Amino acid sequence: MEWIWSLIGLVCGIIGFKVFMSYRKNLAEKKAEDIISDGVKEADRLRQEALVKNKEELLKQREELENEIKQERNELKGIEKRLTKREDNLDRKTETLDKKEEQLRNVEEKLENRDRNLNSREHEITKALDQQKQRLLEISRMTQDEAKQEIIKRTEMEMENEIVQVVERANNRAKEMADEKAQMCIANAINRLAVDYTTEHVVSTVELPSDDMKGRIIGREGRNIRAFENATGIDVIVDDTPGVVVLSGFEPVRREIAARAMSRLVSDGRIHPARIEEVVLKIREEMDKVLEETGKQVALELDVRNLKPREIMLLGRLKFRTSYGQNVLDHSRDVGFLSGMLAAQLGLDEALARRCGLLHDIGKAVDHEQEGTHPELGGEVARICSEPKEVISSIVHHHTPGAAEDLYATIVQAADAISASRPGARRETLENYVKRLERLENIANSYPQVEKSFAIQAGRELRVIANANNVGDAECQQICRKIAKQIEDELTYPGEVKVTMVREYRITEYAR
Repeated sequence: MEWIWSLIGLVCGIIGFKVFMSYRKNLAEKKAEDIISDGVKEADRLRQEALVKNKEELLKQREELENEIKQERNELKGIEKRLTKREDNLDRKTETLDKKEEQLRNVEEKLENRDRNLNSREHEITKALDQQKQRLLEISRMTQDEAKQEIIKRTEMEMENEIVQVVERANNRAKEMADEKAQMCIANAINRLAVDYTTEHVVSTVELPSDDMKGRIIGREGRNIRAFENATGIDVIVDDTPGVVVLSGFEPVRREIAARAMSRLVSDGRIHPARIEEVVLKIREEMDKVLEETGKQVALELDVRNLKPREIMLLGRLKFRTSYGQNVLDHSRDVGFLSGMLAAQLGLDEALARRCGLLHDIGKAVDHEQEGTHPELGGEVARICSEPKEVISSIVHHHTPGAAEDLYATIVQAADAISASRPGARRETLENYVKRLERLENIANSYPQVEKSFAIQAGRELRVIANANNVGDAECQQICRKIAKQIEDELTYPGEVKVTMVREYRITEYAR
């Protein structure tokens, strides 16, 4: 039995050993797996650290490369700027060299011209010396009296040239002094007459019974004069002039209303704002009747019938309008009569021609109130008033020669020119003066050698600047004489025009 128990013990020992060995194996495997897992984790950690480190190094290297690239780009930009600047300097130097070459060519041309002139002068001097030698030979054969007479003759000829020059200088000085005296006389005349002329056209005076009335016109704290100016639109001037008050304004109808209202207020003696407005309103109504009567009167004089009330009022307003110093209503009456006579000579309707002439300037009665030229405004008035087409055409085209649509418009153009251009009808206008100055400058500028010109001293002197590169001193004299001759032939002017030609050679260099 012992061997059975020994066998059982052996088997149990073997089994226990196998179980222990299996446990040890499992434990070893688990430990190995743990070691492997730890190794993998450690390897992953090390790999991640290595990746982060490599990434940081790569970023650092990338940053360094980008800085190097940026630095190189900045250097390239600086180099590019320096190259551009050098190119600009080279361009400027090239332009300067071109200019200098052109100047050198001009100088060479001038030197060549001067050489040719010198050769010509030398030839003339040689010829003159030969003539002098020949003359000396002739003189050497003269007697003493003959030589004396010859010397006296030559001296007289030389003195004649000097005398002519002295006389010319004296004449020029006398002309300059005469111009100054004439200018002074004209200035004094303008100074004396300008105020009278302006007063005649823009000022009316109202006589007062006494200077005490001035205080009543002004009123307490100036309320009366302010009310009068607001009601009439005319300035009231109360100064130290005894016995009068002055009304100033450029609109003649309003000024006439103001003058009549002031006269009535002075004669009535009651001057206060309410009374002023009442009188001005009444005078306006009376003025409408005056304008109507004036229009009817001039229409009756020319036997122009069936005018509309608006046309009659506008004709009356023309009595208080002037154009270039000529009364527009008188001018329209003249044009009406002249148009009728011209139409009668041509066998046309005399009454229609007078109607066209009378109404041709009717637009001037409204051109200061509405926008547009007086022919356009007059034509619009004629259309509204149902005037015949001949009348409308005469009004619209009386300032546009060649655009007339019928014979009546052409007749009105001729009559208008006759009335306006007769001596004494109109004063010389600023427009004609400006045109004369422009014509003076245009004559000088028509020469290619002239660089620019200026009309100075109110058109009495023309200053001409010559291009020094294209003209010489001798040629300047010829051109100046030609300009003066052309002015004499083509222009009409009072007194004389002095033509002064200036030739200036200017050289400019730049230091860089």
